[in-house]
Amino acid sequence: MSTIASLDALRAKREEILARQKARANKVLINVSLATCSIAAGGKVALEAMQDEVAVNGLTNVDFMQSGCMTFCFAEPTVEITLPGKEPVVFGGVDEAKARELVTEYVMNGEPVEGIIPVTYQRVIL
Repeated sequence: MSTIASLDALRAKREEILARQKARANKVLINVSLATCSIAAGGKVALEAMQDEVAVNGLTNVDFMQSGCMTFCFAEPTVEITLPGKEPVVFGGVDEAKARELVTEYVMNGEPVEGIIPVTYQRVIL
């Protein structure tokens, strides 16, 4: 990893990051959790199915990201999808069939799909 040696280099890096964020503003962002529990539950299969479905449908406005734990171990594999101008939505239990459905129904048509993990902000007491 490179280091930033001057204020000008820091400013240049900032501009680079802002330009990248601006370019993504009109894209669909698909973030697939690939933590250990997600991989064990089939996260890589879900990611590959979504990438395949995007390619088959010729979608060019979709960016994929991979992340670690989303803290939804009970619902792995999990996928977060952000449509342009919308809030992110997290889906759980995403197998190959659900992954393809998410692309064809939610990404392409904006239609709600079962499997949304609701945000409750409630603490889980163990």
